[in-house]
Amino acid sequence: IAISAQIEKRPFDYMDVFDLMYVSNPQISPKGNQVLYTKNSFDVMKDRSDRELWIINVDGSGNRKLTSLQNAESQATWSHDGTRIAFVSSTDQGSEIHILWQETGAIAVISQLESSPSGLMWSPDDMYLAYKMFVSAPAPKLASHLTPPKGAKWADKPRVTTRLKHEADGRGYIKDGFRHIFLIPVDGGMSRQLTFGENSHGGSMSWMKDNKHIVFSANLELDNEYQFRNSNIYKVNVETKKITQLTANDGPEYNPTVSKDGKYIAYLGYEDKVRTYQITDLYVMNADGSGKVNWTAGLDRSIKAFQWKENGKGIIVSYDDYGITKFAQFSNAGFMKPIVDNMGGTTVGRPYASGQFDVGKKDLVAFTLTSPHHLGDLAIINKRGKLTRLTNLNAEMQKTIEWGEVEEIRYSSTVDQREIQGWLIKPPGYVPGEKYPLLIENHGGPILNYGERFSAELQLYASKGYLVFYPNPRGSTGYGEEFGDLLYNNYPGDDYQDVMDGVDALIAKGMTSEDQLFVTGGSAGGIMTAWIIGKNNRFEAAVVHKPVMNWISKTLVADNYYGYANYRYPGQPWEDFENYWKFSPISLVGNIETPTMVMVGMNDLRTPPSEAKQLYHALKLRKKETMLVEIPGASHGIASRPSNLINKVAYTVAWLDKYKK
Repeated sequence: IAISAQIEKRPFDYMDVFDLMYVSNPQISPKGNQVLYTKNSFDVMKDRSDRELWIINVDGSGNRKLTSLQNAESQATWSHDGTRIAFVSSTDQGSEIHILWQETGAIAVISQLESSPSGLMWSPDDMYLAYKMFVSAPAPKLASHLTPPKGAKWADKPRVTTRLKHEADGRGYIKDGFRHIFLIPVDGGMSRQLTFGENSHGGSMSWMKDNKHIVFSANLELDNEYQFRNSNIYKVNVETKKITQLTANDGPEYNPTVSKDGKYIAYLGYEDKVRTYQITDLYVMNADGSGKVNWTAGLDRSIKAFQWKENGKGIIVSYDDYGITKFAQFSNAGFMKPIVDNMGGTTVGRPYASGQFDVGKKDLVAFTLTSPHHLGDLAIINKRGKLTRLTNLNAEMQKTIEWGEVEEIRYSSTVDQREIQGWLIKPPGYVPGEKYPLLIENHGGPILNYGERFSAELQLYASKGYLVFYPNPRGSTGYGEEFGDLLYNNYPGDDYQDVMDGVDALIAKGMTSEDQLFVTGGSAGGIMTAWIIGKNNRFEAAVVHKPVMNWISKTLVADNYYGYANYRYPGQPWEDFENYWKFSPISLVGNIETPTMVMVGMNDLRTPPSEAKQLYHALKLRKKETMLVEIPGASHGIASRPSNLINKVAYTVAWLDKYKK
């Protein structure tokens, strides 16, 4: 007699993070019978993510690892005839392009590259691969360097630059050089550079049907450094290397994709009105650059990604709508047909919009499916609307973990009666009618959104007994251009009241009480957290992750220092000092009574450690309860390594728990 035992479930815990897995980059085979995908997992011994290429039949059978390689694998793409797969395999020594033959499983390395390739794309005749690669250039030279005596150990030579963009968070100092387009024969042979000059030609690209041209996006203007939001669509002749400009809009135009019949080019873009938030639309033009039409003008949602349908008569697009990532079909007549919700699950830490999809034969779409209780799994949906989930990577975890239940909440802002949307994660074992400590988790951006998606960090907070509230106040994406642009010269501003109105709504529901309020958030969420505790003393404790405290210093020090003036606030800091100071949370530090921990990555170039230290030092000088936590080696994405994600949450919880009543 078979006896089955009920598995006793437990809350999600810190070490469970290493067991999480998710799917990314689904690719339907040309025959439509298989899906290639990247399986992402975490190595507990190396404290990093691992990427492997897997393949599965569309009926869910035959799920297997594609290669026997133990290296990190990525950027897999099918040849048009379906016989081969190109991909990049990376080791500590570098990254190279590989070809796998489907019939035999044989693998060949076809490149010997100086730097990592990206954007692999088969030519229509399957004879070449186009890719992008960084090409170094000499650094500026001013003074001559003396040669040290043999055996002497002198200091490193000075680092010299004249570039506007010379560093990037997560990368550090950017080497001198530019990204260019290359061509390599798939049967082996010399790689050939197609673009040259002191401009990066490394935007997204697509082959034209004639096998002779590649369309791409770039900013090739003479003063392109100072037109940092601008880009246009070009085409390059692979034989003559002649470049022809196809668009000239004042604003970003990117991701050009040629239709299956070669007659049209679709791309994303908008006309830059120099505002905080602007909607990205889908445009279609003739292959020669004429006849541009905005296909999504009536949607009032930013298009994130798109693909032509196989028959070339429509385009599938993805976009965020009220905290949900969706995709739908559009036609040139403006017809919109919704297809599916809940795409995402490729960001582990917080519930941001993410995910990928691919369109195959007979309108079959493969995509990453998410929910509040699992990261991205592979799913397909056919043209009749039948959805099939092909993977369940975290099935064993689902058997043992009791997740916090997620509930949507909507309420009115007292500023102007706008409806504000947010979500709650209830602690495992939640009992209706009981009051729980409430933790506000403010999202970053601020031009981003939280949604009904999995979040390791927020689930961990809930597992430690907190009712977690994560709102989308004004300025969040997915609610239209006007809603997102309400932060122009008003940030932080009325979005503060949107958050506090949510707190009051939850107290009114009896889910928490005035003496059980806590607040945290990172980046723009750190700004909001610091602003909140500077505006009121209602919270028992706060944790401010990687904030901007002073807009004057931030906009002249951070890696994106050039991108704020006029888009966020009118003029440069020295032109309107008082306005920049007015919106700086450090201006409110004299009001703070809330016990506050401050956390930052020591290699953060986006919100540099000097910003976090301004808050910590000010609180120390005022003899307020505070603590500074610095994460060695971490950039702005503190949680990019699993152990740092765990430490971020563990330190936050430990600080908040000190002040629980």
